[in-house]
Amino acid sequence: MTVESPSPPPAPVTLSIPAPEARQGVASDGTHVFATNNDQIGKYEIATGRRVDGWQGSRAQFPHMNSCTVVGEELICAASNYPQVPHTSAVEIFSTSPVAHLRTVSLGFGPGSLTVMDRHKDSWWGVFANYSRRGGVPERGHEYTMLTRMDDQFRILESWAFPPEVLARMAPYSCSGLSWGEDGLIYATGHDRPEVYVLTLPEAGSTLKLIAVLGTANDGQAIDWDPAVPDRLWSISRSGGEMIASQINRPKS
Repeated sequence: MTVESPSPPPAPVTLSIPAPEARQGVASDGTHVFATNNDQIGKYEIATGRRVDGWQGSRAQFPHMNSCTVVGEELICAASNYPQVPHTSAVEIFSTSPVAHLRTVSLGFGPGSLTVMDRHKDSWWGVFANYSRRGGVPERGHEYTMLTRMDDQFRILESWAFPPEVLARMAPYSCSGLSWGEDGLIYATGHDRPEVYVLTLPEAGSTLKLIAVLGTANDGQAIDWDPAVPDRLWSISRSGGEMIASQINRPKS
């Protein structure tokens, strides 16, 4: 089922930086932002918007690099063979200065296509996406999308399903971005709707709990909280070729 209801009003944009690599997602270390596009990364200075570094890989080796997060001096990225099936995934690890590929952790065949990597409370958090259209496996639609908690070797320890009301808004695609907030809530995005889903782990059971749906200024894809500016969420506009900083009003606890 697909939801046709309108998205909430967009969050106010406080900054935008043009970036031709802004096709899949964005990550921030508070001083720089990193735009990703499958086999490309562009590093931009937030204060000036100036491109200061970049990386170009082989599309054959990097067919679909999606969400990234900065941990220390490394950029940790979710990658897969999308839209090919069966799904295979890998974690691609880069240095941030200079931007250079360091190593690959191959996850091989898995429960979907890895689209998200994030770090929270000494664990890795990954989303394995499934699709009801292109890139999907027969009889395994977008409803099979799952959030996982992983150990330091990227082995799955726990996993959760997304709520039906969120899946309906993502349909027929899946979760393209997710970033843990400093408030302990999960902020996730789909493929193309200008909204972010605020979620929390359930007290019992295996399905995430929806807290709120917030409007954003972007059209889906990977997101990242800015570690230096409170309530600043980075996203991308694929159509506009830019990285967008929005001021998000978090739900009241």
